[in-house]
Amino acid sequence: MITVPEADARILSNIASFGIVEVPFMSAQGRVLAQDICADRPIPPYDRVTMDGIAISYTSFQQGLRRFRVAATMAAGDDAVLLDSGDDCVEIMTGCALPTGADTIVRYEDVTVSEGYATINAEQIKQGANVHRKASDKQSGEVVVRAGTIVDDAVVSMAASVGAAVLKVRMLPKVLVVSTGDELVDVGEQPAPFQIRRSNSYTISSVLKRYGIAAELMHVNDNESAIENLLDSALANYDVLLLSGGVSMGKYDHLPATLQRKGVTEVFHKVQQRPGKPFWFGASDKGTTVFAFPGNPVSAFLCLHRYFLPWLRARVGLKQPVHFAVLGSDVTFAPPLQYFMQVVVTQDNGGQFVAMPLPGNGSGDFSNLLQANAFMELPADRSEFSAGEVFRIWPFKNIVA
Repeated sequence: MITVPEADARILSNIASFGIVEVPFMSAQGRVLAQDICADRPIPPYDRVTMDGIAISYTSFQQGLRRFRVAATMAAGDDAVLLDSGDDCVEIMTGCALPTGADTIVRYEDVTVSEGYATINAEQIKQGANVHRKASDKQSGEVVVRAGTIVDDAVVSMAASVGAAVLKVRMLPKVLVVSTGDELVDVGEQPAPFQIRRSNSYTISSVLKRYGIAAELMHVNDNESAIENLLDSALANYDVLLLSGGVSMGKYDHLPATLQRKGVTEVFHKVQQRPGKPFWFGASDKGTTVFAFPGNPVSAFLCLHRYFLPWLRARVGLKQPVHFAVLGSDVTFAPPLQYFMQVVVTQDNGGQFVAMPLPGNGSGDFSNLLQANAFMELPADRSEFSAGEVFRIWPFKNIVA
């Protein structure tokens, strides 16, 4: 049995990229950029008007002129007109190019327009007001979005504005989620008195959808031949196998031995933690990575969030965010195991995160996951933990209301 830090180190030593693929920018949301996005021309590409009003030469205002002849009217998309007289102005709309000879926009709220003339009512205006100067944001060729960024609404908007219709993004793995156990029946079936419905595989699949992964699901009973047949196909066709159940010390826990017979090297089996102690991790010589979680629902859920998701983020070029919270009440946990305690994390009036423990009935009690929003990681070398101490948390829901 290895420690949690040792398990981390061994898992994260296997983080080679899955590769790069090109996708239309509107299909890239949620993916990780594998390229810099650069401006194809200056941003903005011209001196851009930011308010409806009139365009003037500030020198004329500075010299005392307040009444200007309206020489032209411009709409967004029009060619810039020439303002060749300091006594003239141009009525102009937001988004227009600044007229040649003008340098300042006076907004309509500060102007009266009547009978072909515009009178400025404000006592003071600022030179260059309401003008977004050409290239003041980015020069042509300058990076606007860095590689390694998650494509969100803002990135989609920027990609569209610079003409990046196709984006290079990190490839996602092809994932198979496998549940094991004779006692499990599908959701639509009526369980016998000593059976239960499958939930782990659907839970895992649901979490993966948030990362853009459409995992395939399979189930296999606790039968060595059936497990071998499934692994023959799975190891040849998937980048990642996420298995639940069949990894403890029971007579029908066939997965560890069968995986090794099929060429999957065991990196570790059993971690000094609760829940999830029987967790198994390995990799095949063909490149498939295998995470075999315990079958208890909370154990599988914890291992998915604590180990698999950080590994996935690392392989697609993302850093794992680190969160801490203050323990809200005293806790005693006697076994020498790293304890991942289900907690409800809230934010106090000072902006500090506070984690309140939830009582539960062990790793089979997944109803608590409906109330909890994080696991708090308590170190294995202690048994007493006091309110007010700060420990790392692993959120699986939004911890900010």
